[in-house]
Amino acid sequence: MSKELAKTYNPKEIEEKLYDKWCENKYFHAEVDRSRKPFTTVMPPPNITGKLHMGHALDNTLQDILIRYKRMEGYNALWIPGTDHAAISTEVKVTNQLKEEGIDKKELGREGFLERTWQWKEEYAGTIENQLKKLGISCDWDRERFTMDEGCSKAVEEVFIKLYEKGYIYKGSRIINWCPVCKTSLSDAEVEHEEQDGHFWHIKYPIVGTDRFLEIATTRPETMLGDTAIAVHPDDERYKDIVGKKALLPLVNREIPIVADYYVDKEFGTGAVKITPAHDPNDFEVGKRHDLPEINIMNDDATINEKGGRYAGMERYEARKAIVADLEEQGYLVKIEPHSHNVGTHDRCKTTVEPLIKQQWFVKMEELAKPAINALKTGELKFVPERFDKIYLHWLENIKDWCISRQIWWGHRIPAYYCDECGEFVVAKEVPGKCPHCGCTHFTQDEDTLDTWFSSALWPFSTLGWPEKTEDLDYFYPTDVLVTGYDIIFFWVIRMVFSGYEHTGKSPFHTVLIHGLIRDSQGRKMSKSLGNGIDPLEVIDQYGSDALRLTLVTGNAPGNDMRFYHERVEASRNFANKVWNASRFILMNIENEQLTRPELSDLAEADKWILSKVNTLAKDVTENMDKFELGIAVQKVYDFIWDEFCDWYIEMAKFRIYHKEENPQAANCALWTLKTVLGQALKMLHPFMPFVTEEIYSALVPEEESLMISSWPVYQEEFCFESAENIVDHMKEVIRGIRNIRAEMNVENGRKTKVYIVTGSSELCSGFETLTDSVRPLMNASEIFISKEKQGIAEDAVSIVVPDASVYLPLEDLVDFEQEMERLKKEEEKLTKEIARAKGMLANEKFVSKAPEAKVQEEKEKLEKYTQMLAQVQERMAGLKKA
Repeated sequence: MSKELAKTYNPKEIEEKLYDKWCENKYFHAEVDRSRKPFTTVMPPPNITGKLHMGHALDNTLQDILIRYKRMEGYNALWIPGTDHAAISTEVKVTNQLKEEGIDKKELGREGFLERTWQWKEEYAGTIENQLKKLGISCDWDRERFTMDEGCSKAVEEVFIKLYEKGYIYKGSRIINWCPVCKTSLSDAEVEHEEQDGHFWHIKYPIVGTDRFLEIATTRPETMLGDTAIAVHPDDERYKDIVGKKALLPLVNREIPIVADYYVDKEFGTGAVKITPAHDPNDFEVGKRHDLPEINIMNDDATINEKGGRYAGMERYEARKAIVADLEEQGYLVKIEPHSHNVGTHDRCKTTVEPLIKQQWFVKMEELAKPAINALKTGELKFVPERFDKIYLHWLENIKDWCISRQIWWGHRIPAYYCDECGEFVVAKEVPGKCPHCGCTHFTQDEDTLDTWFSSALWPFSTLGWPEKTEDLDYFYPTDVLVTGYDIIFFWVIRMVFSGYEHTGKSPFHTVLIHGLIRDSQGRKMSKSLGNGIDPLEVIDQYGSDALRLTLVTGNAPGNDMRFYHERVEASRNFANKVWNASRFILMNIENEQLTRPELSDLAEADKWILSKVNTLAKDVTENMDKFELGIAVQKVYDFIWDEFCDWYIEMAKFRIYHKEENPQAANCALWTLKTVLGQALKMLHPFMPFVTEEIYSALVPEEESLMISSWPVYQEEFCFESAENIVDHMKEVIRGIRNIRAEMNVENGRKTKVYIVTGSSELCSGFETLTDSVRPLMNASEIFISKEKQGIAEDAVSIVVPDASVYLPLEDLVDFEQEMERLKKEEEKLTKEIARAKGMLANEKFVSKAPEAKVQEEKEKLEKYTQMLAQVQERMAGLKKA
């Protein structure tokens, strides 16, 4: 016996209750089961820097759709959740929180600061978990992980030591990206390049021992304090005679060599460039080739250091102004040109990054990148959509060594220990007993921590127990699909792939499903600065989780950005209401009914039609889901439920339901079909709208434990009814045609008409006969006559042509001649007055000459419109007179 649904659908009353039920019953939990095929995905771990935004809502909704679908398909589905420590971002947040309390993090010391940051983690990781639960995501909370938990930390340590021992990790002085605000190094992936307006400053560098000078152009004049050479192209005839000579560095008055190097573009500018090995990555390489000194003239906070002479202590841009002024005063400044160029900024704090030479830890990337490149070429890895292959390959094929050390406290500390006596270091899991170089027993651990992405790169396998050879790792790894945004392909996806191959010998997943960004209704990226961010929890509170989820996936194509409109959420909520109300109707009518499965031969054409439609839908939606076309899949389910099922089939079934006393067998067929099709439709809608579907399904099929663990619909040949589809689809065309003509003729709803349908098709003729009782109310028909030939139909009948049939409606049924003629006369009178008024105004010379042109044009358009309308009214009146 089915249970009754509430009169109105209220998400707040069911969502939390259902989620708790799912969790209590461990429906999200997966254990190793060799009798079933696993399907695994890992959640891109949200940063513990605040609450979730709409991008997280999209990302997790897409993952939840896939995992629910696979669970219903019978897979042993595992979705591992977790959060990321987000090293730099979290450190900045906690530091700012301390500042508001009047506390300097240095006063707390490293241990005190870390203790405070762990408190932050506990608070915000809990908040994120609760937000994800509100969204209805079905991840395995028993397996929740954190990138700095014991297991992940062990994996990070193992990887660092392993890569170091293989020679892939090294410490050296190289040009790195330096953030002067966060005071830490950054990887290339953490630097965003943005177009900025700047200048080219042209500066004279005198050639020592001559009266000649070289003209050099630079966008960063302050770095000239660290120049150690000038370079020209070896084949540049202009400068062959001065290669090997010295130039005088303006302001500093230090002699620097003139070198020849193929790095120089002799066609660009003057063909001579300043070389500053400590402040430019290309200059660094030139410096190595020519054994040039490396002079770093900048402090960590981007002020000039003691090597900057009189400019020492100045902030970089302040020093720039002073240097340019001095160059001009001393006659070295040739000219200043405006120049727009790409400038690197820190993706977190947006500060302009400074290239600096520093001792850092690096990962050699050339060899590690090769298997990741090969994975795409062999098909072991694929991107959906494929266009992201190019971005992935471009990044990997041009990859540079990865700077992995960060000068912050929050994160995985580098497992390197320096001998207090000789300064040599040892990479090890714990403090060494004694120094292998000098025998000292006192060590100090490296102060630096690892780049956040170093630990995130291990996420697909560290969460399954690696480096231990666990049963989970053997069964659930490699994972199947990674769902993520295109904005972190470089940061995360690439690093997971090369790490997977290096440490497990396998790609960590076979498919990467890329989604776009959520933009506001104007197409702008959501951001705090624009104040256009939308809190997903506020949307859920107002409309329910299902409405938000449906909105996020409807029209969503892999890789494409989408715009967010509140109107679309309202439409999604309206759909939930439509499903709820239709289900209530069905449940009310099957209550206390002992439904039996009818013989297929006993089913009406309408029953066969809808069963055939839902059967095909199952095949199509499954195909779309397997191709990750989630937006297309849900649109098909939506259209089927709203249009085919609710607006057509339920209406067609009503006659038999309401006359069940007269024909119980026919009513049983209709009610069994309603229940069966609704059940199938709810299953296909469930991954997208889990709450409303679960609540309805539990009322519809109370004997089943949960819709969540029910079986996904599959195509069955026995429910393919092509003839029934042909008959009902043609009848729908007939009904649409009748509705259109009634609307055009303004026939009131209460006025019923005789309907004559003429078709030469025997199949349609006999099929239509079986539908007459069901469709009569849908076309406001008093009687329906079906025949193969046109006979007994009045000459003045209105005709409607539809595929393979003609439909006739007697004019006298549609129109009350006397009443219609009266109405048309009033309309004729009204239009005649309007035409006279418009003509009068346009004949008035004062109006035409003095009124705004737009006003005159408006009157002309009115005159033309009223004239056309009058002609139509008079034509209609003439037709009525003939009738």
